[in-house]
Amino acid sequence: MKVAVVQFPGSNCDRDKVWALERAGVKAELVWHTETDLSGFEAVVLPGGFSYGDYLRSGALAKFSPVMQEVRRLAERGHPVIGICNGFQVLTEAGLLPGALLANTCLHFVCKEVFLRVERTDTPFTHLYQAGEVLRIPIAHGDGRYYADPETLARLEDQGQVVFRYAGPNGELGEAHNPNGSLNHIAGIVNERGNVLGMMPHPERAVEAALGSEDGSRLFQALRMSLEVVG
Repeated sequence: MKVAVVQFPGSNCDRDKVWALERAGVKAELVWHTETDLSGFEAVVLPGGFSYGDYLRSGALAKFSPVMQEVRRLAERGHPVIGICNGFQVLTEAGLLPGALLANTCLHFVCKEVFLRVERTDTPFTHLYQAGEVLRIPIAHGDGRYYADPETLARLEDQGQVVFRYAGPNGELGEAHNPNGSLNHIAGIVNERGNVLGMMPHPERAVEAALGSEDGSRLFQALRMSLEVVG
């Protein structure tokens, strides 16, 4: 049971992901983006940062990295794949998740704690949470506004692919609690199969009390349990 944490040029949350995974009991290994063989890995994490300096568009160049062919292969075979922050942007650019991440409506980089409402708990990543539970997890991004065309957005909602929404401390929705202007307050989605998760908040920065919140730890623990079941 081993998880690959992909390093693109410009990744800066890769070692945080390894630490959070290992803290949850998952063996994790850094993998450079030129790797062409991920056999032996049961899951993949695409970390935050600024892949290729976010030149052209966030995640737009990373999708051409050789390792992405293997990420796609594992995703299609049903292995868990998580993209966090820049990793979420890479997944949408690669077509593994629908929609896009646009510039925040405030046009500023936003770094702060936010509240997330858990919308779905039957995924490999969220089965240790309760539906409607409110989490406190940090964000740090300038291009985090989730966008999709009306048809795609309706399909996401109809099929229950929204996993996390920005909310207030009691789970209430409202523009005042939406830090980037995401459509439908979306903070995280999964693919139709439920094995590919993209989210802008950083659960790896909320895995112990010293960081101000432990609400992110159950995501990694849930992943470990899911891999144990599959293994």
